[in-house]
Amino acid sequence: MTVLKTSLRNFLAHKGRMALSAVAVLLSVAFVCGTLVFTDTMNTTFDKLFAATASDVTVSAKKSSDTGETVSGNGKPPVMPASVLDEVKDVRGVKSAEGTVFSTSVTVVDADKDSLSPSSGAPTIVGNWNTNDARTMEITSGAAPGNAGQIMVDADTADKHGLGLGDELGVITAVGTHRAKISGIADFTVTNPGAAMFYLDTGTAQRILVGETGVYTNVNVTAASGVTDDRLKKDVSAALGGAYKVQTAKEVADANAEEVGDFMGVLKYAMLGFAGIAFLVGIFLIINTFSMLVAQRTREIGLMRAIGSSRRQVNRSVLVEALLLGVVGSLLGVAAGVGLAVGLMKLMGLMGMELSTGDLTIAWTTPVLGLVLGVVVTVLAAYLPARRAGRISPMAALRDAGTPADAKAGAVRAVLGLLLTGAGGYALYLAADAGKASDGSLWLGLGVVASLIGFVVVGPVLAAGVVRVLSVVLLRAFGPVGRMAERNALRNPRRTGATGAALMIGLALVACLSVVGSSMVASATDQLDKTVGTDFIIQNDQGQPITEQAVRAVKSADGLERVTEYKILDADLITPDGKRSKNETINAADPSYAEDVRTKTVAGDLADAYRPGSMSVFEGFAEEHGIEIGSPVKVDFKDGTTATLTVRAITSDEVVIDKGAMYASITTVAKYVPAEDMPLDLLVFATAKEGQQEAAYQALKTALHDFPQYQVRDQTDYKEALKDQIGQLLNMIYGLLGLAIIVAILGVVNTLALSVVERTREIGLMRAIGLSRRQLRRMIRLESVVIALFGALLGLGLGMVWGATAQQLLALEGLKVLDIPWPTIGGVFAGSAFVGLFAALVPAFRAGRMNVLNAIATD
Repeated sequence: MTVLKTSLRNFLAHKGRMALSAVAVLLSVAFVCGTLVFTDTMNTTFDKLFAATASDVTVSAKKSSDTGETVSGNGKPPVMPASVLDEVKDVRGVKSAEGTVFSTSVTVVDADKDSLSPSSGAPTIVGNWNTNDARTMEITSGAAPGNAGQIMVDADTADKHGLGLGDELGVITAVGTHRAKISGIADFTVTNPGAAMFYLDTGTAQRILVGETGVYTNVNVTAASGVTDDRLKKDVSAALGGAYKVQTAKEVADANAEEVGDFMGVLKYAMLGFAGIAFLVGIFLIINTFSMLVAQRTREIGLMRAIGSSRRQVNRSVLVEALLLGVVGSLLGVAAGVGLAVGLMKLMGLMGMELSTGDLTIAWTTPVLGLVLGVVVTVLAAYLPARRAGRISPMAALRDAGTPADAKAGAVRAVLGLLLTGAGGYALYLAADAGKASDGSLWLGLGVVASLIGFVVVGPVLAAGVVRVLSVVLLRAFGPVGRMAERNALRNPRRTGATGAALMIGLALVACLSVVGSSMVASATDQLDKTVGTDFIIQNDQGQPITEQAVRAVKSADGLERVTEYKILDADLITPDGKRSKNETINAADPSYAEDVRTKTVAGDLADAYRPGSMSVFEGFAEEHGIEIGSPVKVDFKDGTTATLTVRAITSDEVVIDKGAMYASITTVAKYVPAEDMPLDLLVFATAKEGQQEAAYQALKTALHDFPQYQVRDQTDYKEALKDQIGQLLNMIYGLLGLAIIVAILGVVNTLALSVVERTREIGLMRAIGLSRRQLRRMIRLESVVIALFGALLGLGLGMVWGATAQQLLALEGLKVLDIPWPTIGGVFAGSAFVGLFAALVPAFRAGRMNVLNAIATD
């Protein structure tokens, strides 16, 4: 009880000093809890939606996906004849059945031809208005579509794009473009996570989405009273003879949930990973805080030891303070985490994914995990300072105002740090020297971890040398004030090393990812320059196929020398060794593709692969199955018959574009795949006549004016799009790493604040002999800047080594250009100086306001 009282009294006495450490715990716990609440809420939202929209039993074509989403390479959904509906209605246990038709391979545009597709990546769905949809949507304005000239839209999409009754929309599908006016607006009765929904009457939906009437994509079946879904599924399956896919509501909902769950799992663990980094940085802050508090209370602890307190009691006293800090910070963090989750939901709403706070899901495990994690991390971080406090002898404490340096511990630290750093460096060398990317990945991971820990451990040793160098460059120009700032930073290398290490971790990751991202862009750009011989690439950014009408429009553009079509087909391959390789991809293209993309071969000529009855395989596949030039390969097309094709070329694995592709000509493939099952083009390449590139570019854009779902890019556009995609991903990662950097900034603030308290008497004496307030504040700011730059220098250097090693692994996959983004690295380094200035504002202000006489009188 005495220990608890003492700890509580000390905690309250130093509550100001504990505040920033509590904020670090709060932020880390908030990020963990916020991530869990946010992802749980999204799962709840989707589960409710899937449960509400699924009929008791759903019948669909064999080729449709398990999630109910219809997919097909020809841009049309797989269908079944309307007679299936009549068969299902006659099955025992069926209360009602209704045929539906819908597609996600569509683009809907407004009168200005602007796309109405969600910006969040959610699907655009066009289908017929049916009873099943009426269960989850309520018509709030107008009426359901009754003829070909009418269309209904969901309320969220109407609000986002300012649509109203009577506005004209265009529905663009593989069949053609259909125009209709909005007849009604329907609102979801459950949360809509962002999909854009459009409804037509049944006949129009069949003609526009499929190109024929008398067919359905799904049959929604409702069970009679007392009939279970499983029983109904068996009876329906028996009646249909297994010719179609039959699923219960639970199976459809589970399939949908699994698909969403895969994405949510990646999102959740990625965000938790960044929370873990923030926790790691927070550990340094907590260690620093308690180390400095222990040093400042040396006399107090010595007195406690002199009057009978044991080492264990002193140790326990510090740990109880850490426990209190962990509990307070974690409780506040749990509450902040819920607020963060709500904020993320609002942010997703701005991005187009609507999430209702009514579905906010807080599992009991979330606050428990946040509380346990925060408390455990805080107590563990305080363990070393607590042990150090317990080892203070009463006499040493009464003689000295601070804890004497442990030279032996410093030497051990230096040796251990150098060994770990050396081991990490050797692992990175093995990663860079690996022959396979899979083998090098393990060494890279080990190298990153070992070198990071090594730098953290050896940080105090490095601080002495690095700070002196930085001081010569930056601080000496400020005269005596600069030299005092240097000595203050060097006074306690362990403290400076720990403070710099907190910033080092976040910046090392920033530098590593910057190098990797920049190298990927540079490598891809280099590959484009070397291999792409065409002028223009036409594609849909959402992966939708290019319709025949659009291809004809491309071919009609003036100023073109050639147009190359490019399709993707699925097939099983039976190789000469008798093995069956399932679900392989055949890249079918016009023979001119060999000129458009100059793919390196290790045997044969790629142009020969486009000869009748010929194909190519990639190097790894050929080695695995003993394939040589002239080897026959049986190709069993999923939507066609089996062909025996002769291998005429073997492409190199050291490429980026179309890595691992197998080529054949469209003419060859067409002999074995029926025209109605032949997929649409995934890409179209166009090459301008000599000297007519600019005119052809404009002609292509004009020709595709009525097809806004497709993008025309020249090589410059394509490079910029690639750079933007990688840049957006990196910016998102930098934003998440920002949490760790914020915690690191708090560490600098806390270190400076506590060091000011520690040097109160010294500051008073300096002020008494003539140091002005302005000079004092400048000294503290310069000390902060040099500590921040120390952490930045270590972090950026370490991160660039990691990034360069990672690039060597990417080189094995064809990304061979190492590009160091010096502007980014330089900007981050300069930004670290501003971080130091910012962190010093409050401590410098407080130091400047000290009363000189009171400061001198401080014991």
